[in-house]
Amino acid sequence: MLRQASAKIFQTLVVLVIVSIASFSLLKLAPGDPVVLMLGSEYSQDSYDELQAQLGLDQPVALQYVRWLRDFVTGDWGNSYVAKTDIFAFVVTQALPVTLTLTACAIVLAILIGVPLGVVSAVRKDSAWDVGIAAFALTGTAFPSFFLGIVLIWFFAVKVGFFPVMGFVAPWEDFWSGMLHLVLPALTLSTFFIGMIVRVTRAAMVEVLEQPYITAAIARGEPHRRVIWVHGFRNILMPLVTVIGLQLGAILQGAVLTETVFSLPGLGQMLTGAVLGREYVLVQAGVMLTATLFILVNLAVDLSYPFLDPRLRAR
Repeated sequence: MLRQASAKIFQTLVVLVIVSIASFSLLKLAPGDPVVLMLGSEYSQDSYDELQAQLGLDQPVALQYVRWLRDFVTGDWGNSYVAKTDIFAFVVTQALPVTLTLTACAIVLAILIGVPLGVVSAVRKDSAWDVGIAAFALTGTAFPSFFLGIVLIWFFAVKVGFFPVMGFVAPWEDFWSGMLHLVLPALTLSTFFIGMIVRVTRAAMVEVLEQPYITAAIARGEPHRRVIWVHGFRNILMPLVTVIGLQLGAILQGAVLTETVFSLPGLGQMLTGAVLGREYVLVQAGVMLTATLFILVNLAVDLSYPFLDPRLRAR
């Protein structure tokens, strides 16, 4: 088991290096000169040469990459010439907590809604419940997040007035007000995820309920709830955890639109503003951080498999 974990960690490090090369290449392939963007329209050649040397852009590309990777690992990400602030502090202490909070709320909401609906749909296969839940899941996956967010704002915030229209309040500062501001964004972000979890849970549970050990448990007279949630649900955890891990990338992608619609100061809105302002260094840091989070989550999913299924443990 230790050897398997070491191999997966090594693979993750290789992928991170590949992603870092791709992220670094964004700055080189992007149109425009970053030095000119930072200096503005009026500058002298001496100022240009001085800033270019300060940023290390006069050195070979390979050396620039090594220095950039070293600075990224040590947290020296440079300064934003638009916000006039340290990029590491801006991304990690301001934008990242907002995105992680929104993502966590969306995942929890999707699991709490999607898993029970998927189990009910499987247990009551081919019934009216199954048809209705399938229609609900299909509808959820068909709605674009930006359109659903606007509809939710119009109805629940403007017409009914149950929730704030937009903005963000940190739950660690004011829990109830923060949760109130996160309800609509989390629901918007999790809708597609709910439909995906319902469909995966139903498909896996239908297959499990047809296995001989389920028939044996029923024949022993075990309670129906125990048969479903202990013998059945325990055996669908692997596909369920896999889907949750793989869909994290989709959630982070959807967070860009969701944070823009609801004016949440997270990574999505930060990247949008950086792209529009051609602040490629900030885009570079945001892309690398997002990719790192996605890769680490998939590593955690891979490492969890032996604990979910004892048959995968090394003898």
